[in-house]
Amino acid sequence: MLVVVLLLASGTYVAGAHSEPAGAEIVEIYPNPVAEDDAGEYVVLSVPPETNLTGWTLSDDHRTVALPNVTVSGRVALSTNPVPVRNRTDATVVELAGHVALANSGENVTVSDGDRVRARLSYTAAPEGAVGHVENGTLTWRSLGKTDFPVRTAGPGQVRTFVFPDAGGLPSDLLRSADDRILLAGYTFSSGRATDALIAANERGVNVRVLLEGGPVGGMTARQARLLDRLVAANVSVRVVDGPYARVDHHHAKYAVVDDRAVVLTENWKPAGTGGQSSRGWGVVLTQPSATRALVSTFEADAGWRDAVAWEQFRSEAAVTDGEKATQTFRQRYQPRTFSAANASVLLAPENAETGVIERLDAATESIHVVQVGVGGPDQSFVRALKRAATRGVEVRLLLSRAWYAREDNRAVADSLESWANERDASLSVRLARPRDRFEKIHAKGAIVDGDEVLLGSLNWNDHSARQNREVVIALDGSGPARYYDRVFRDDWRATIWQVTAGLLVAVLAALSVAGFVGRHIAFQDSPSPQACVDDHEHSSVGRY
Repeated sequence: MLVVVLLLASGTYVAGAHSEPAGAEIVEIYPNPVAEDDAGEYVVLSVPPETNLTGWTLSDDHRTVALPNVTVSGRVALSTNPVPVRNRTDATVVELAGHVALANSGENVTVSDGDRVRARLSYTAAPEGAVGHVENGTLTWRSLGKTDFPVRTAGPGQVRTFVFPDAGGLPSDLLRSADDRILLAGYTFSSGRATDALIAANERGVNVRVLLEGGPVGGMTARQARLLDRLVAANVSVRVVDGPYARVDHHHAKYAVVDDRAVVLTENWKPAGTGGQSSRGWGVVLTQPSATRALVSTFEADAGWRDAVAWEQFRSEAAVTDGEKATQTFRQRYQPRTFSAANASVLLAPENAETGVIERLDAATESIHVVQVGVGGPDQSFVRALKRAATRGVEVRLLLSRAWYAREDNRAVADSLESWANERDASLSVRLARPRDRFEKIHAKGAIVDGDEVLLGSLNWNDHSARQNREVVIALDGSGPARYYDRVFRDDWRATIWQVTAGLLVAVLAALSVAGFVGRHIAFQDSPSPQACVDDHEHSSVGRY
């Protein structure tokens, strides 16, 4: 089905009048909707005000259809199937009598006035669910309805820094403090503690809304489904992002807005994450109003799009699995601390997180300390930025997970980077974390740059996470927060070194010598392949954790 959207000046629609058009241009095209029979195709024209369309036609390589005999000014959508179109555009929709089927593989589209061609556009290989935008003569494809938030800067303010598993329970405690609103965004959710806090808040009149991923890798756990049922039964609004209209592959962000504060996490809302029963993770509570507003607008944009489905509607479609339980406890080594931050910036994927992170890495002059579950390979864009930094003399340390699902890939990446660093005498070192009694596994996603800037959030360092998922990253400027996270990083880094007895030391050194390890680059290394990942034991084939 074809929709023609006329992009005009005044936003009004008038039938019957006549005027001579000055010109027209095709500025958008939507040939490949995510719908049966491609219902909802459209072409966008830019024409002058008071343009009479009598005698105008729209053609592809196979058929021509007449436009309505109307004079238009403003945005007008012409469609042979207007019902789905009204959910895709805010323009006035007028029904067409004829039908032109735009080819997904590409073709030539023309608009004529009966005497001559007024506009023309050629395209090839239209991606499913993407709109082609013509800008400066170039056609680019973007997902229909895709958000386009800039990097939002919040300025100075107080921040509360903490890490997991040490501060397990802190996010739920924050939920319990709510007086006015809670907007909770996550990938997976199986925390009984957070569930109780949300229900209690709702019962005392707090506006509580939850937004989660509908199809997490490996399926949704039965425990999560039961807890979401509890929330809905208690009249808490729960929506999940899924289905044919999804603008991102996965809603992987992990944050909450509580009254006038916001908490951003590297961890999932589950016992293994925010409950402090498994993973090494990072988190921060922000008080800057601009940061809170940025996350509120992100939540509203994601919860308000048509891919966000009410849980009670989605419930029967959810793929439910047994899942695994996390029950470990760990001694608290790092207390939450409050600092003054010089600035806090909110970065989002897929909009700007990749470029924002790389810009900060490229600006480093002294040191970059990174903790990740894994990276997308030795030539991934973030890793290339680390190589550039090491080449110009910046001390680069990369700490990766040694968990069973990431160990082999991470060692392979570490070997590659170790070889690269040795060949160039570059200051790049990689280690695989040894949790000992501190945590079970690495799940944090963060970096400290030059000892005065911190990056933390849900973003995994692979192309898929940066370009296909919804992710939230906070960039904190300030020596106080940087020192806090760097202390944790350095302790975790040192813990990766083997502790051996004197009797074993000679044998270990001999083995290292035979293996050809070079002293200052010794590291236990590696990272998941770009197409493999896991989120707290949920297996993935697209690089999410």
